[in-house]
Amino acid sequence: MQLYDCATAPSPRRVRIFLAEKGISIPTRQVDLRGREQLQPAFRAINEDGTVPVLVLDDGTAIADAVAICCYLEDLQPEPALIGRTARQRALTIACNRQLERDGFYAVMEALRNSTPGLKNRALPGPDDYQQIPALAERGRARVNSFFARLDRRLAATAFVAGESYTIADITAFITVEFAQRAKLPLPPNYPHLARWLANQSARPSAKA
Repeated sequence: MQLYDCATAPSPRRVRIFLAEKGISIPTRQVDLRGREQLQPAFRAINEDGTVPVLVLDDGTAIADAVAICCYLEDLQPEPALIGRTARQRALTIACNRQLERDGFYAVMEALRNSTPGLKNRALPGPDDYQQIPALAERGRARVNSFFARLDRRLAATAFVAGESYTIADITAFITVEFAQRAKLPLPPNYPHLARWLANQSARPSAKA
């Protein structure tokens, strides 16, 4: 197998943290997003959508989605369980993860990609160019603030985002909060539960992946 990665992009980092938690090592190739390597014919022959991460299996099959890659790896190596051991746990964890992506990760992306000068005409990832819409950047910032508030309330009652143990949902939430900080959307000081959880996540060895 080979993982197509970009060290500076948030979504591939979710896979790297997942791999680190599993103790799995996969050969990795860096894709130069800044230089738009992802839009060149050679890479689009691997993933037509021109995004990372992509996991290419031994038979040439390409899995071009961070969560799908993690699900595949979970099936290959079930322990430690990061998506759940039972059908109920898996369903609840995946549902939580999707909500975190929708309300948090995509909100940060909306704010960042619609306001960063270097992403002019690249408001959405993928092969097609889309102009920035300033109103969407403003909406994204508002959505991120709501995401912080909801996540703090959730973490008031539990040590982990999706329940009693560390899961892929914690990885997604951690990457989202760090992604927000990079987008100049820092965590407000009035969310103690979220701050406690973030400190614990940052202390995990996998956080360095």
